[in-house]
Amino acid sequence: MKELVRCKPCGYVMEAGKLKDVCPACGMPAKAFEPYRERVALNRLFVLSLDMHPIAIHLSQTFVILIPLMIFSTMLFPDFNNDIFMSVLKFSIYIFPLTLIAAIITGVIDGLFRFKTLTPPILRLKIILSSIIIVLAGTMFFVAKDGNYGLFTIILSLGCLFCAVRLGLLGKHLIDVILPGSYPIKKAKATAAAS
Repeated sequence: MKELVRCKPCGYVMEAGKLKDVCPACGMPAKAFEPYRERVALNRLFVLSLDMHPIAIHLSQTFVILIPLMIFSTMLFPDFNNDIFMSVLKFSIYIFPLTLIAAIITGVIDGLFRFKTLTPPILRLKIILSSIIIVLAGTMFFVAKDGNYGLFTIILSLGCLFCAVRLGLLGKHLIDVILPGSYPIKKAKATAAAS
């Protein structure tokens, strides 16, 4: 196992052999580092290191920002490449719910691997906001599928954007949180695996 060190001021963890003169995260001198022992099981670290949830989140964030931007662009500049804008808008509205589903599924996996449960208060609030945004995106999909990109679609898209911003603000507090230990194995599964 590789020797790890942690920056005392900012908490950044890295391999001791890769440490240069300063912390790559905060710039403090190397003497600010201390030995560190990982307290999380390797299989959990592996799953979390895949960054499935952040990738899915960034994909859905692209569409949540693009949709109202494209609607406003087509309203402000109706004669400027309207066919292209409308094609991008239609594609974005159609694909957005799928990216949200991917973000929710990976969020549940990430939550279970980080916290071993989905019941902490911030996670419950994130689940509520995720449910609201998926309902708004689904409604927007059905409203806009007939080419209706009017006021109601704008309100729905801005509602999605508001929920996405709230989710991001909540999520940034959870980035470095991983409960120590290994992921709990249900007794029935453990017994079956031992057989």
